[in-house]
Amino acid sequence: MNPDIRKTVPATAPVTQVDAANAVAAANVPPTKPLVWAEVLFWLLPVAAFFLFPGYRTLGGQILIAGLFAMSLDLILGYARIVSLGHAAFFGLGAYTAGLLAKHGWGEPISGLVAAAAVAAVAGLITSALIVRGKDLTRLIVTLGIGLMLYEVANRLHDVTGGVDGLSGVEMKPLLGRFEFGFDGTTAYVYILVVLFLMFLLARRIVRSPFGLSLKGIREGEKRMPAIGVSVAGRLAAVYTMSAALAGVAGGLLAQTTQFVGIDVLSFTRSAEILIMLVVGGAGYLYGGLIGAAIFMVLQDQLSNLSAVYWQFWLGLLLVCLVLFARGGVLGALSRLRSRKDGRGKANSKGDTKTRRPAAGGLP
Repeated sequence: MNPDIRKTVPATAPVTQVDAANAVAAANVPPTKPLVWAEVLFWLLPVAAFFLFPGYRTLGGQILIAGLFAMSLDLILGYARIVSLGHAAFFGLGAYTAGLLAKHGWGEPISGLVAAAAVAAVAGLITSALIVRGKDLTRLIVTLGIGLMLYEVANRLHDVTGGVDGLSGVEMKPLLGRFEFGFDGTTAYVYILVVLFLMFLLARRIVRSPFGLSLKGIREGEKRMPAIGVSVAGRLAAVYTMSAALAGVAGGLLAQTTQFVGIDVLSFTRSAEILIMLVVGGAGYLYGGLIGAAIFMVLQDQLSNLSAVYWQFWLGLLLVCLVLFARGGVLGALSRLRSRKDGRGKANSKGDTKTRRPAAGGLP
């Protein structure tokens, strides 16, 4: 980036191409050195967990699905600053699509997953027209309203979805014609992990592309991007559709591996939980959703074992502490620590939230 176009422009100056270029430059700050070894170690952890904790493969699979769901939300919240309280709408559409196909004889997993992604993507594309028209609070309410409407539709269509009783009778065929989905969760865990890894590579390819850079430019200065020919509405609609497709894949995985779809897949609670997971892990890193899902669900499991009634108290206390002392989530805190260690953290250590980010989709 030419340093001349990064010079400070008065706030009162008209929006020009220099303003827009500054916005892109601010979003494209030089990344810290990628920690390849940390990423390799990160992906080895679920592989190691498969062998070390065979009794927890079902829980592990649920964590991986939640991680994929949170990563889909990260695409729109962390990179495009679209806050959503109804992202479970796409998760639920994917779950019902895969579940209904399997119930009515189409139990092949991979094609069912593709169908789940396609249906969720179409829904995302249609509703994106509403999302791009509003701002933060408007988008929040619109996404919440979409989620609530779909929940009521699923509740009303009892003959199709099972209503509050849930969709049962989901029968999956063996994966690749060989691997049965057993009660031990072995096939399901491996299947979910492979799909998650492929979806992560896809998401990282998106955020590291020129399209992803334009999203970060919009995040840093939405009003300036049209000056360099960027269609803000078009970019936001595209990333919202992609995010919906990823959420649909996560929902499809849940339906296929549990062979049941409860109406809670469309609930506000699920949307709120996934938002909390992303906040805990750190938005804008891709890995944040994965880490946040693991922390949240392991804590939920352990705290509910200690106290089935008051576990939410301790979880709430943790969230308060996290927001006060680890702004930006776990990865945000790690990023600040690394910046200080590298001698670049003087500005960041004053408490501002503009932490120098790692390479898109990487670990701090």
